[in-house]
Amino acid sequence: MSDTTINLKLHVWRQKTASANGSFEVYEAKDINTHMSFLEMLDVVNEKLIEDGKDPIAFDHDCREGICGMCGVVINGVPHGGHHRTTTCQLHMRLFKTGDEVWIEPWRAQGFPVVKDLAVDRGAFDRIIQSGGYISVNTGAARDANEQPIPKKIADRAMDAAECIGCGACVAACPNASASLFVSAKVGHLGLLPQGQAERYDRVRKMVAQHDAEGFGACTNTGECEAACPKGISVDFIARMNRDFVKAMITSTDDVDSREG
Repeated sequence: MSDTTINLKLHVWRQKTASANGSFEVYEAKDINTHMSFLEMLDVVNEKLIEDGKDPIAFDHDCREGICGMCGVVINGVPHGGHHRTTTCQLHMRLFKTGDEVWIEPWRAQGFPVVKDLAVDRGAFDRIIQSGGYISVNTGAARDANEQPIPKKIADRAMDAAECIGCGACVAACPNASASLFVSAKVGHLGLLPQGQAERYDRVRKMVAQHDAEGFGACTNTGECEAACPKGISVDFIARMNRDFVKAMITSTDDVDSREG
């Protein structure tokens, strides 16, 4: 073993199907290059499993550039491994040392049922977006983009919310498995812009109702979501969403999506 390689002992959650019972299994990750990402390390482990005729570890991934939000596992009890504003795919093995024992498990939440091993079904986020995360205003072609000036302070705030990649770390970190940070980021992004005002209150009503229908818990302001978020989305957006939601419920005459009673 050279100075640029390490050996690890992995405790990986294995679960064949959504309905099967799962358990941790132990694997040796040998001669892992410290320049690798965490997912590349799992690739190496999987190559050895395949060579040995065993079932490789299933995990979610796509762009591997910290953009798409597909990756996400709980590493040593912390979503994405706990390094500041770092996704699992951008977590590098130089942050570990030889001999470390690493516990790897999927997001744990009713709204994120396990599909297999470390892979979970995050379709609930898609359904929350579909319930109201859109605008109906025709924004026009590119040449019309600046016809309605937006103050820089508001544009910057909207962009802060738009940074959310929908990975679900906020849910995995929350003791209540709440997706309030995700929902508030999507509500805040559109609700801050003039194009999003037409559906502003209808949007928050519908998206919060869908959040609850998916089985996510309530926010109790522990702040774990912001700490785990790889994009640093602020819990201030949750407060903004709650204000809009209260106003929406007071002013709405449509009780279809009401959480009362």
